[in-house]
Amino acid sequence: MVNATPDEVPRQRRLVTEIPGPRSRELGARRERAIPKGVSTTLPVFVVRAGPGILEDVDGNRLIDFGSGISTTNAGNSAPLVVEAIREQAALFTHTCFMVTPYEGYVEVCERLNQLTPGDHEKRSFLVNSGAEAIENVVKVARYATGRTGIVAFDHGFHGRTLLTMTLTGKAMPYKRGFGPFAPEVHRALYSYPFRGTGHLADTITMLETNVGAESIAAVLVEPIAGEGGVVVPEPGWLAGLAGWCRERGVLLIADEVQTGFGRTGDWFACEHEGVVPDLVATAKSLGGGLPIGGVTGRAEVMDSVHPGGVGGTFGGNPVACAASLAAIRTLESEGLVARARDIGEVVLPRLRRLAATVPAIGEVRGRGAMVGIEFVGDDGITPDRELTGRVLRRCHQAGLLVLSAGSYGNVIRLLPPLVISDELLDEGLGILEEAVAAA
Repeated sequence: MVNATPDEVPRQRRLVTEIPGPRSRELGARRERAIPKGVSTTLPVFVVRAGPGILEDVDGNRLIDFGSGISTTNAGNSAPLVVEAIREQAALFTHTCFMVTPYEGYVEVCERLNQLTPGDHEKRSFLVNSGAEAIENVVKVARYATGRTGIVAFDHGFHGRTLLTMTLTGKAMPYKRGFGPFAPEVHRALYSYPFRGTGHLADTITMLETNVGAESIAAVLVEPIAGEGGVVVPEPGWLAGLAGWCRERGVLLIADEVQTGFGRTGDWFACEHEGVVPDLVATAKSLGGGLPIGGVTGRAEVMDSVHPGGVGGTFGGNPVACAASLAAIRTLESEGLVARARDIGEVVLPRLRRLAATVPAIGEVRGRGAMVGIEFVGDDGITPDRELTGRVLRRCHQAGLLVLSAGSYGNVIRLLPPLVISDELLDEGLGILEEAVAAA
């Protein structure tokens, strides 16, 4: 684990006011006057400091962090190596635009992506600003390389809020409703959802063959685990079977590893759990150690097919973000945090499954590594219970535990603790969650 620094926020939960406290409420009033309602907030406490598994707000409260900025701080918030790398690079230069005058950091991040992503084939990578931008660009590359236009995405999938990525996203509210018309040539298929008995491999492939036709499909875009969709882990063999169909039919397989990448699930990338090697991979979130950066990595012959100037952008692969990225990767490696994610899963999943055995309202506990979902249901054992989920969420927040909701039906609590979280904070957070379930 990373050693504490003298100015690091103490790693203990502390509540000195109600949640949110008076200073956060004051800032919340300013927020309402300055920022549109369309920018939502899960927990309206205003953070002033953060450390491994801890968020400290303006009122002096310290909350246990089971969210990691939606899986963005896998290596820890303000990780020492990341902070030092940012300082050093910012003192040298903050921007030139890689397409104008290049710099080594961009090249080195791409080299690391080529090394770390699944498969030992020759690869190429380029850098962008976010996960949504990575998805936009990976679709561009797939269409250019294949000469086809069709893109297959899945129900329960989430890929971003831009025009193309919200088209690819499966959930209408809040991501798509009222924002149409949407991008053309996007087709929807069934994602494997074992708890609900939908999206078996044969059904998915039949839909691809009959409703779309392989000859018109440039790529199939899939999350190895549907994060925003409810931490849905496909049935064993589904992802590998989908990859096999793509190979047989000359369709590129794109893995959206934006949320699942960089150790979150107990491997560097979630595809590795089933030995799947995608043709193209989109990354972001924990790639940057908290700074905005995204990556597109793919087979060399696919990536090199695009003409010069066809991809890129002014801020893509910003030098400070590249420095943070390299430091975040070094932290994940030097601190053994990929293995730590497996250890977290071995604690969290059995404990919550024991809880589920005593609470009929928990339909399923599922996940891999440090990516866990709890699905809440009604008395019939299957109907989504969004209201109960909200009550559990609010009780956790009031007790000083930040957890996130998820799911196409809004009935899943999603746990994404930073991989540097201590055993003590992990245990305390799980205890709060158990008490919240009992009380709700």
